[in-house]
Amino acid sequence: MEKRKYHKTDFYFWKITLCLAAASFFIFASLYVVQPLSPVFARDFNVSVSEATLPLSMNVFGLILGLIILGFYSDRIGRVPLIKYSLLVSVILFFFIAMTDSFAFFILMRFIQGFAMAGLPAASLAYINEEIDRSSIGIATALYIASNAFGGMVGRVVASYLIEDLAWQTIFYIFAGAGVLIAAVVIIFLPKSQFFEYSYLPFRKDIEGMVFHIKNPVMLLFFGMGIIFQVSFTSVWTYLPFYLEGDPFFLSPQAISYTFLAYGFGVVGAPTAGWLAGSLGLNNVRIAGIITLSAGIFMTTIVSLPWIIAGLCVICLGFFTAHSLTATFVTEQATHHKGSASSLYLVSYYIGVAFGSTAVGPIWNQAGWHALVWLAGILPIGYLIFVTLVQKGISKTASSS
Repeated sequence: MEKRKYHKTDFYFWKITLCLAAASFFIFASLYVVQPLSPVFARDFNVSVSEATLPLSMNVFGLILGLIILGFYSDRIGRVPLIKYSLLVSVILFFFIAMTDSFAFFILMRFIQGFAMAGLPAASLAYINEEIDRSSIGIATALYIASNAFGGMVGRVVASYLIEDLAWQTIFYIFAGAGVLIAAVVIIFLPKSQFFEYSYLPFRKDIEGMVFHIKNPVMLLFFGMGIIFQVSFTSVWTYLPFYLEGDPFFLSPQAISYTFLAYGFGVVGAPTAGWLAGSLGLNNVRIAGIITLSAGIFMTTIVSLPWIIAGLCVICLGFFTAHSLTATFVTEQATHHKGSASSLYLVSYYIGVAFGSTAVGPIWNQAGWHALVWLAGILPIGYLIFVTLVQKGISKTASSS
């Protein structure tokens, strides 16, 4: 019987999609669970505020390194084994971290955990592209990325809520327990690959393949989009608490933590974008997402808490729409070394996280919220115009030759 890729009407399509969504939920909840706990780490480990943010930043650095290296291994050991190993190691390290009283060991484990976590995003998009019918890829990718948003939201909100009554170690044990259940579900139910082909090439060839993607001007433009999206998105969310705790709002940290519930619009927006892309076209919906992202950012310039909250919801809707469809475009464009291509996009995405949280700091310090927001709002629209002009130039060059 001839094998065929899974369509959205197939049972196995939903097995793949829901398993990856559950795994993604856990990975991204694990990534961001430490963000609201930084003040607790500062007190418990007697470290500075900047050092207390290391559990997040070192996890991101480990994730970036893992995306590069594990993207290569994804083409060799297979998508499904890498996804399962990624989950198992991430869960086990949660138990080790919760048992330590050494901040240095804590940071080291978070770095290693970030490296292990990278196995899921390094393999998932390529796995979806290989196993899912082209007409249904947008939906599967959107649901996968929506679970990223949901996991990040739950990780932040649950941690900030529970820390009022529980120790951070207990919170880590709770997340580890949830991880055990999710890992068991994924290990049992995630279908084997039908169309994966093992790569027996030396790693040198993989590096050449990665360089090939980087030299492709179209791919390079869309890797850049990952950076731009996250610079704008992360800069708003990083400095929002500082803005809301000051004049004229004076919100408490617990009240500010509820703003993360706006991520729910990302949970809804990403799969909706996948459905719309099937009928309206991926590029059209992606452009609409970028414009929506910028519009939401500009809404937060209005000095009114309801307007800011509405703006945050619009930001999440636009961001996850644009991100999910850009990720889909990258995996579709890659004719080979798909694991490396999706890893490169995600590397650029997390480089954007680093830039959005640190590089815009001087703007906040010197000019405040409104200057930061105007920069964050202009960047996506400006880059979209730049990409459109460059693509037209590439098309003209190709047609004339």
